Amino acid sequence: MLEDRPFKDRQDAARKLLPLLQKYKSNKDAILLAIPRGALELGVVFRDELKLPLDIVVTKKIGAPNNEEYAIGSVAPDGSVEVNQAVVESAGIPPRFIEEEAQRLKHVIKRRYEEYRGSPIPPSLKGKIVIVVDDGIATGFTTQAAVHYIRRQKPKKIVLAVPVSARDSYEKLKPEVDEMICLDTPEDFYAVGQFYETFNQVEDDQAKKLLAFRTI
Repeated sequence: MLEDRPFKDRQDAARKLLPLLQKYKSNKDAILLAIPRGALELGVVFRDELKLPLDIVVTKKIGAPNNEEYAIGSVAPDGSVEVNQAVVESAGIPPRFIEEEAQRLKHVIKRRYEEYRGSPIPPSLKGKIVIVVDDGIATGFTTQAAVHYIRRQKPKKIVLAVPVSARDSYEKLKPEVDEMICLDTPEDFYAVGQFYETFNQVEDDQAKKLLAFRTI
């Protein structure tokens, strides 16, 4: 295991991941997809050092009726909905709630693409080596939704690159991708921010600036 707070900030985490991504440098088939907003800070480092285009992949979790932080499902950029059926059934959550939330989140996703990249249409991923970037994985629910969405676009390869992940999420996601790059999977995992000395919130305006120059 790495030391308690192995990363000074997201840029430091990106630099520590870079050696494991060098084989993709200047690959004309490769694209970086950051999960907004924090992962864009890593994505910019990768974009500049690896000479690869940077874009985003936006998925939104469907939160439980009385606890929006507890994910019971997710919505992907293509509008597809994934639901944790076991949780939904055990909690007695009505289908109408999920349908309404999913519809609302589809509009949120479309608006996020429009605001961040100037187009509501996500980038084409067919035949691409897609490097998905996040600043860390806790439950992995939205990351998994992103991976499933990308897989439906028929890419050549999916690479998931993160500095740190909860161990159970790592084990869940590893079979879903073609290559998983992760520096550590600690047992004592409470929140992604615990592994960073500085873990500031990335606001919308900053995210837009980070994504303003998507190519080198």
